[in-house]
Order: sequence, then C-alpha cells, then structure tokens
Amino acid sequence: MDEVTIEDLDFAKEGGLVSVIVQDATTGEVLMCAYANREAVERTLSEGLAYFYSRSRGKLWLKGETSGNYMRVVKVLVDCDGDALIYLVNPQGPACHRGTRSCFTNELKMPGK
Repeated sequence: MDEVTIEDLDFAKEGGLVSVIVQDATTGEVLMCAYANREAVERTLSEGLAYFYSRSRGKLWLKGETSGNYMRVVKVLVDCDGDALIYLVNPQGPACHRGTRSCFTNELKMPGK
C-alpha cells in the first residue's frame, strides 16, 4: 500500500470536494457517505475526528458537534484516482441523523425480485 499526502488528492473533479465513505474500523460496517473539502480533510488528519463539508449548508461540519456522536478516525484510505476516501472510525454513537447506527438502512427494490 502506497502512502499519499493531501497534495495527491484530486479536489478539482467535484468542485473542490472528494467523496468520503465512513466505515466502522472494528466491524467493517458502512456507516455513512459524505463529502469533504481540503479543509475538512486537513482538520480530520490533524484532530483525529471526522470533518465533512455540507453541500446543503455550504460549510464545514464536525460529525457529532451537535449530537455528541463523534467519530474518532483511526485511518484514512485513498482510492486509486485520489478523489474518494474511506474514513475508518470508532463511532461514539449512531452515525445517522435519524438515530440509526448506519445511514444505510433501506433496501432498494430490484425489479423481478
């Protein structure tokens, strides 16, 4: 596995943002998907807490800031194109704003099944 730096990330493709999948570091469960700008990634790396960029509010946000459900980041993985990340985290409560452990609780019905 190659080590990369923040300089290797491609923030240009999606208007200054990279996709972030958040995964439980212990169980491997996918907890949420969000976006991060450069500042969010820098803060995540320096503070060890998951920061994102809210597209709807147009600002940086710290996961858990209002709910107390912080996510301690133990590792950040980068995809081969440098435009998507995985935050491996130790969650301190539910990931979803609805109070569920994961945001992925609904199943999309597949035709013919």
